[in-house]
Amino acid sequence: MLGAVAGLAILLLLARLTGFAGRHFLHPGRITHVAAMAANAAGSRTSPAWTDRFGDGTPDFLRLSDPADQAAFRRWFTLIAEYQTIRPRAEVPAEITDCASLLRYSYREALKRHDESWFATSGMEVAAPPGEVRAWSYPRTPLGAALFRVLPGAFEAKDLDNGAFAQFADAKTLVERNAYLVSRDVHQALPGDLLFYRQFGQSSPWHSMIVVRAGADAAVVYDTGEDHGKTGELRRVALAELLDHPQPQWRPLPGNPNFLGVYRWNILRGTP
Repeated sequence: MLGAVAGLAILLLLARLTGFAGRHFLHPGRITHVAAMAANAAGSRTSPAWTDRFGDGTPDFLRLSDPADQAAFRRWFTLIAEYQTIRPRAEVPAEITDCASLLRYSYREALKRHDESWFATSGMEVAAPPGEVRAWSYPRTPLGAALFRVLPGAFEAKDLDNGAFAQFADAKTLVERNAYLVSRDVHQALPGDLLFYRQFGQSSPWHSMIVVRAGADAAVVYDTGEDHGKTGELRRVALAELLDHPQPQWRPLPGNPNFLGVYRWNILRGTP
């Protein structure tokens, strides 16, 4: 018994020393949990890849490298976002109050397991549900419930426990820390991609839209956000109408300085 206690004490001491040497003070259980999930996501059972090959702040173990996972995420993300535009406003989740919250909600829900409990809670009905993301699911992710990068810089192991990731991120943070520029040609957008704008002179200058359909029937959805105390509207708009918007600053055209371009989530980076 005494030998076992002594052995445990030595193991704890080594864990503390290892944490100090690595210059990050994660709880041993947290390290073990994240390491195991990261190794699984990277396809290895022995060593997690604490890498960020694009230097965008997103760890490689979080990226969806399987084409089937990518397709499942895109389909769920667009289905969930588009569904909010057709339901009565009173039934829309209370957290959706502006464009960024629509992105956060749809992103998080797309990464959940869509079982009977989820359908009952979400109120959605899907005739032919897409497959599931298999790499990991929310909230049992390699980063826990904190999915969004909020601090600048490339990913390092210490970011697991220093506030670099959070459950909340505004539109500016989403575009700067969690997505990357694909093109300023909106016709290059795929379903699940994002359109970002910066409207100078507004109290909330950063705005986003979700591309839910591409091709001949291309369309976007977005939340207008609160305006002078009035609740915003969730809208689904054909891309053709947006390109001919009566206010030029909302047209997704390369010549429009307010249009930042087509962006794609970092977890899809490195894939078509």
